[in-house]
Amino acid sequence: MNKNLPDKGGHVPNVSPFRHRYAVLIIVLASVLMAVIDGTVVNIALPSMTRFFAVDLSDSQWTITAYLITMTSLLLVFGKVSEYVGRARLFFVGIIIFTASSLACGLSTGLFELILFRVIQGAGAAMLFSISSALIFATTPPDERGRAMGYLGATVAIGSIAGPIVGGFVVDSLGWQYIFFINIPIGLLLIAAAAAYLRIDEKRTAALSLDWYGSIAMITMFVTLIIALGNLADTGGITPTAIISGTLSLVAFALFILHERRCPFPLLDLGVFSNRAFLFPVIAVLLAFVANFMMAVVGPFYFEGVLEYRPSQVGLVFLVSPVVMVIVAPIAGSLYDRHPTRNYAALGMGIASFAFFLLSYCALIRYLPGIIVAFILFGIGFGLFQSPNNTAIMSALPKEHLSTASSVIATSRNLGMALGVSLGSILLSFQLMAAGYGGDVITADPMLLAISISRILAVSAALCLVVIFLSSLKR
Repeated sequence: MNKNLPDKGGHVPNVSPFRHRYAVLIIVLASVLMAVIDGTVVNIALPSMTRFFAVDLSDSQWTITAYLITMTSLLLVFGKVSEYVGRARLFFVGIIIFTASSLACGLSTGLFELILFRVIQGAGAAMLFSISSALIFATTPPDERGRAMGYLGATVAIGSIAGPIVGGFVVDSLGWQYIFFINIPIGLLLIAAAAAYLRIDEKRTAALSLDWYGSIAMITMFVTLIIALGNLADTGGITPTAIISGTLSLVAFALFILHERRCPFPLLDLGVFSNRAFLFPVIAVLLAFVANFMMAVVGPFYFEGVLEYRPSQVGLVFLVSPVVMVIVAPIAGSLYDRHPTRNYAALGMGIASFAFFLLSYCALIRYLPGIIVAFILFGIGFGLFQSPNNTAIMSALPKEHLSTASSVIATSRNLGMALGVSLGSILLSFQLMAAGYGGDVITADPMLLAISISRILAVSAALCLVVIFLSSLKR
């Protein structure tokens, strides 16, 4: 057992919790970045994988879906597990599993084999995501937490956008296998760094009281929901598969709520949601990421189908907002550290909402300078929103519930991403079908595409208005 990790009692004696905070911050941010990128990097490699394995797209897309479903479904589970095994220990194991499964993914010789290892990789990513906020919060002094959470928010934003760019370069240069192999040296460095510096003085529960029934119900709820939404997006209409999956998701959700209320050791203590200081920013995270990823999924179709940009040019445009977030998010966090107030989050979403309305209008009239300005404003707004909002969530619960708060943030964020991608795809498919077009999205009439995407961006703007309202409510 590494002497730097928590001992059997969960303590590391005579070690300041803030001693290696910068090393821990870098380890957590690098691990999260690697996991986020792997959620989107496969998208660009999907055509190559489809040809390599000689399968249909409907089969190969499970390399993406399996990873996202596994990760989202297990976040709360591993948040609970970390209370027993320790957050540092679970994060360390998560890096090992993610790195080893990345190697296995790259060496896969069959599609089923690849999907299986992507499921394992998703489990490793869930271990990293579920307690990333808790690790940062526990190892950072109170007057620096807002800035640190800002770095985490910016890292997630960069990873989600950088995935396709990295994937395109790697696939073109080396082959699809190397989108997984590049994780190996990074993962080995992180394992060594974690063994040396990832140390936390934390109390652990005496026994693992995992709510198995609640876990199964929650996993069923997420899996069937994503299947239902994915089917709607693929078919552009309501099918038996969508109806059955959607119904199962609702039933699983109802069973989850009923069981958690009566369970002595619930997977998720529903009582935390009676705390409005916790509930409102959690909903805000969910809606903000839905709005963000609706834009992220339809934006490339606009630039390629309407403005006739190449994928590399689209990637450069989409880098504008993350670059701005990298600058703004830590500043917003520092401001929140000095003057804690939810007004920063409300202001950020106000700017983001205006950016979406501007983007909607400029997309309709095909005005590129206005589009760039909108991306800059969105980066400023989202950067102002994330760190104050996430810090508020982590501060709303007692110290012993840090893992719960962290896993709820991660679940809300990932669910928002998945819902945003699905809803954006559904709205685009439905509009094109209503106009009588049933071909590939990218070859649709440019004016029809511009109008449809402009409306979706307006919906994103409206969702941001709801987040403003939530951020302004008295708590």
